[in-house]
Amino acid sequence: MPRVAIEYCTQCRWLLRASWMAQELLSTFETALGEVALVPGTGGVFRITVDGEQVWERKADGGFPDIAVLKQRVRDLVAPDRDLGHADKRD
Repeated sequence: MPRVAIEYCTQCRWLLRASWMAQELLSTFETALGEVALVPGTGGVFRITVDGEQVWERKADGGFPDIAVLKQRVRDLVAPDRDLGHADKRD
């Protein structure tokens, strides 16, 4: 089962944001994820990985992810055929 890691900056007090995103991912991908880990860091880090593959990094991607975008990126790695309903991409 895939492991999602959300590394957040403790100095910036981003634990609440990280835990909310973890909750959203666990609610959306109930049985498709093996773990969502919160990883304390420093220096303004906010990075989300799936099995070590980076799906979001605050500095590189320009801020924090919109939750729908994050779910799409995680879905593309863990359950590519899954429909996310209203949060899914529009063609």
